[in-house]
Amino acid sequence: MELTQPIRDIVELDKIKKYYCDIKPNKRNYLLIVCGLNTALRISDILKLRWKDVYNESLLSFKSHIDVKEKKTGKKTIIFINDNLKEALASYLKEIFEKKENLCEVMEQFIFLGQKSENKPISRIQAFRIISSAAKKCLLSQKVSCHSLRKTFGYHAWKKGVSPALLTSIYNHSSYKITTRYLGIDQDDRDEVFCLVNL
Repeated sequence: MELTQPIRDIVELDKIKKYYCDIKPNKRNYLLIVCGLNTALRISDILKLRWKDVYNESLLSFKSHIDVKEKKTGKKTIIFINDNLKEALASYLKEIFEKKENLCEVMEQFIFLGQKSENKPISRIQAFRIISSAAKKCLLSQKVSCHSLRKTFGYHAWKKGVSPALLTSIYNHSSYKITTRYLGIDQDDRDEVFCLVNL
């Protein structure tokens, strides 16, 4: 079985992010990719999110954090909603409001609602198709899956100086060793360290 890798190249990352924004516009699919890249959540946890998890109906504003009980681990995690994620959420929510005006009804809906059902999110298989289709159309140099987005978050956080120990906490991994393997550090990354130190 091929191990899922993060998207390391910034240009490729930018291409896949923009695919459903510019080339084949679809705000739900765009949000799926942005959410995967910016929350470090597994796809099973992303798909169960409802609008009420990210939007405060009484204040008519987005929440600052998402509280999630992870399906796989049963652990609670709190995710900060950063600006890129908030913008993608707002854009898609605006589109939904143009079709449906009942705020209470919208708040109960899954964010990634399937088109065939009024009360179910898209499936994991459909999420995989959305993400891998964008990767293929953008001619990315590697196979990309839903899990690639989760790993991409950690890889780029690590490249920006976030310690693997903190990422272990963010990912709710049981050990530091799992996280370091998870980041997909390859020979190019190792070479970069030697070039940087260069004593």
